[in-house]
Amino acid sequence: MPSTGPEAAMAPVVVAAGVIQGPDSRFLVSQRPRHLHQGGLWEFPGGKLEAGESAFQALQRELSEELGIRVRQAEPLIRVPWRYPDKTVVLHVWRVTGFDGEPEPREGQAMRWVDGVQLAALRFPAANQPIVTAARLPDRYLITPEPAGPVDGFLAALDRAVANGIDLIQLRARSLDDAAYARLAEQVVAHLGKRPVQLLLNAQPSLAVSLGVGLHLSARRLRALATRPRLAPGQWLAASCHSTAELWQAVHKGVDFAVLGPVLPTRSHPEAGGIGFDRLHALLREVPLPTYALGGLDPTHLDTAKAHGAQGIAAIRGLWPPGPRKH
Repeated sequence: MPSTGPEAAMAPVVVAAGVIQGPDSRFLVSQRPRHLHQGGLWEFPGGKLEAGESAFQALQRELSEELGIRVRQAEPLIRVPWRYPDKTVVLHVWRVTGFDGEPEPREGQAMRWVDGVQLAALRFPAANQPIVTAARLPDRYLITPEPAGPVDGFLAALDRAVANGIDLIQLRARSLDDAAYARLAEQVVAHLGKRPVQLLLNAQPSLAVSLGVGLHLSARRLRALATRPRLAPGQWLAASCHSTAELWQAVHKGVDFAVLGPVLPTRSHPEAGGIGFDRLHALLREVPLPTYALGGLDPTHLDTAKAHGAQGIAAIRGLWPPGPRKH
């Protein structure tokens, strides 16, 4: 079970770990020796921080010792605080984006390259599960604007978003009643077809279950949720959160990832302000849940959001593609 407060009572073991992907997008994982804590399970390479080391310095040293590679570039992915019955750990996880050398098992450990589906099927220590999710999620989460005009124009905009590299989409349409939303959802699911896009509905769980897609819970639906809906295999469950309490609620109800904000003032509510990136960082650092920063953001904020603990950004206007130019 994850820790249920900012820190567990016992002093934590602080670890740096790396999510490494090869040119074919497969992930590198290694197997813990049988005699260690959680032995025999798979993990992301890394190890404990030594005295005076930063997390990045520990990452570089550990991956050199374990795999014989020199990390040149990495970006923060997620911080995972976790309490086991016998110990507390804090995992500082980096997505390694550049390294020299060819990884090899320098310490006799079993090592394997796996794709995203295989990664999700492996047995990891419980503290690694949020990392598995974060590793598989993209850094942009598109939330659709209210549909207006003919549905063909809405579907064409979705096509442009997918062509721009968007592969995680929430269908949000508050202006539609349940029946109209269901019709639109059916059209979107059919239109996207077999393209490698993950669609989440912002609707009743039963609709997502029946259409075989993911589900995004509003804060109200999150509070009302008793058990995780039986979504189709491989589909995400997400939630909108606005506080540490709601983030912990999402963790304990089996949500895969969250959005949190607003971080900056939005065009629709400029007077409301935002929590800012420092507050975002403070809220996220104690919760083991991949979370997107939301509110007033666009791709220019990606690096800042990641540096403050977010998975990336979620946005409507900042990610929704403009219409084709008229000649």
